[in-house]
Amino acid sequence: MKKRVISIILITAVTVGLLYLAQRLLEPKYINDIIEGRLIEEYYDNAGGNDVIFVGDCELYENISPIKMWEEYGITSYIRGSSQQLIWQSYYLLEETLKYETPKVVVFNMLSLQYNEPQREAYNRLTLDGMRWSSSKWNAINASMMEDESMLSYIFPLLRYHSRWSELTAEDFEYMFSTKKSFHQGYLMRVDVRPVTSTPTPVPKADYSFGENAWKYMDMITALCKEHGIKLVLVKAPSVNPYWYDEWETQAEDYAAKNGLDYYNFLEVQDEIGLDWNTDTYDGGLHLNLSGAEKMSVYFGKILQEKYGLEDHRGDTDIAPAWSEKVDFYNNMRDDQYRELEEYGYLKSYGGRKVD
Repeated sequence: MKKRVISIILITAVTVGLLYLAQRLLEPKYINDIIEGRLIEEYYDNAGGNDVIFVGDCELYENISPIKMWEEYGITSYIRGSSQQLIWQSYYLLEETLKYETPKVVVFNMLSLQYNEPQREAYNRLTLDGMRWSSSKWNAINASMMEDESMLSYIFPLLRYHSRWSELTAEDFEYMFSTKKSFHQGYLMRVDVRPVTSTPTPVPKADYSFGENAWKYMDMITALCKEHGIKLVLVKAPSVNPYWYDEWETQAEDYAAKNGLDYYNFLEVQDEIGLDWNTDTYDGGLHLNLSGAEKMSVYFGKILQEKYGLEDHRGDTDIAPAWSEKVDFYNNMRDDQYRELEEYGYLKSYGGRKVD
């Protein structure tokens, strides 16, 4: 009887172990393609000590450089951003972040208010799979799932990715138990240039109102920051596309005024920032490249420091050495990307996707 129990235990352990190995192998690694899928998980190696936390979509993680803010002002910050991050995902990411640290300022980008309900599983995965398990992740999944998704597939990703056998590459084996550092306090660097050649024509909408569900989570973000004594700052990042309607602007301004919040629409101060859409975007105006992000960071960093009294930590011997290493990594990646552009005409490190 004892041998039988031991055998059952061993068989169970081996089975669980094999399933775990299969899951690790089959989960997407996001190493050289759609690297945005690693944005969320990289935070945990950098958690703590940030005076500013940004939450939101690509209009933050591609348009703000925390490293440049550090170099110019000694501000410590991190971007908890992800592709098409929905506002309820921003709320639960912020809720989770406050378990690791309490920043002085939280910055939220208002563009995501345009979405009132879940959009696509692929974008859900880019945000949710990288979160560590907690009540915040559980609630974020429940709020985000499409009708054909299930909680079980998030608990056991093997159920979702088992069909990737035919897509496996060498990187799936190389990064089965590890990953590589690709971001700079949540900033995704791109040095290539594709200028704006045309501006979008606004498509009329039947209803410009942000939805009830979106506003509910906006209120929750506001309340969460108030509860923890955090200054919440609302922004609209500068971009040519997607179009930011006047009706959306009015709603953002009204909400900020009603709740005593500061709101900055950086579309209105592009000249002051110094943005040049011939040189400061890598994709025709959807996002800023490194040149544009650094200009934006110098401009916004000054506001953050002067208006919200953020400390300059560059002389702090407990903080500055770690940030010096971050600066070195940042500069090295910048130089590597410029070399790739010169050699290949595109950023090979970014999945080999040539910008037309």
